[in-house]
Amino acid sequence: MTTHSTRMLILGSGPAGLSAAIYGARAGMKPILVQGIQPGGQLMTTTDVENYPGFADVIQGPWLMEQMQKQAEHVGTTLIYDTIVDVDLTGRPFRMTGDGGDVYEGEVLVIATGAQAKWLGIDSEEAMKGKGVSACATCDGFFYRGKKVAVIGGGNTAVEEALYLTNHSDDVTLIHRRDSLRAEKILQERLFAHPNVKVLWNKEVSGFIGGGSPEGLVAIDLKDTVTGDISRLDVEGGFVAIGHHPATELFRGHLELDSDGYIKVETGSTRTSVPGVFACGDVMDKVYRQAVTAAGTGCMAALDAERFLAAAEFAGDAISEAVAAAG
Repeated sequence: MTTHSTRMLILGSGPAGLSAAIYGARAGMKPILVQGIQPGGQLMTTTDVENYPGFADVIQGPWLMEQMQKQAEHVGTTLIYDTIVDVDLTGRPFRMTGDGGDVYEGEVLVIATGAQAKWLGIDSEEAMKGKGVSACATCDGFFYRGKKVAVIGGGNTAVEEALYLTNHSDDVTLIHRRDSLRAEKILQERLFAHPNVKVLWNKEVSGFIGGGSPEGLVAIDLKDTVTGDISRLDVEGGFVAIGHHPATELFRGHLELDSDGYIKVETGSTRTSVPGVFACGDVMDKVYRQAVTAAGTGCMAALDAERFLAAAEFAGDAISEAVAAAG
């Protein structure tokens, strides 16, 4: 068993974690970043990226993460492959334990463990990911300009994605397995009033159908949840919008989470309910969930952490001086 100690410990290696590492390293905190179960985060499964600032041409998600990782290492970050299985936030330094027994200690902790989209779990879904099936309309809707698209889901996320897609398509279908939506009333009113959106009630997706050259989505097979009838909807884009899982199980009982399991932070900062612990990226953001916003909050977390350490060290020096004067 090895103990790794640092001023700044970072969990998660997506845009948020790596941005925090870059800023932390430049501030002289010599961060250690534990990469976790999916190094690079969700961008490692994203092919074409057109909306990350600074690149006129389409770039690949894995390439972007590789460049961020190289930059973090170049400025002084230590990257370690491990999966954290236990946390102790009862005092500083904070202690994390990896599945191989290694211990990681940090005077401050930045949590950037991200979130994963929920999927339907059918075989054809996996085969068609990136070929017309997506879990992020904001990320990929631009690729479906003028095409027929469908959104699967019935909550706020699904309704918001359907409305967003009307910026690119005049033929948007919302597919829901029940006869009423769970979304907020005001969102439902906007959806029902929009001329370019129609809703298919009591329909469950049974398959995504590919075709063409190169192969892409051409249709969605549907099963009626009341009658059992099978039908087919011709579309070129299918967006699964049934929610996300924030990677916060480790922190239940240690940090304050909201009702959906996201880490709560103070408004306008990345500070959590435990002083010295900061959260950034999709683990605390259920509204925007973009690579660029994750990177921005990663920068915020590093700056918040740097200021926390400076204040703690100043307070420590003041106490030491007071004790010396009294002695």
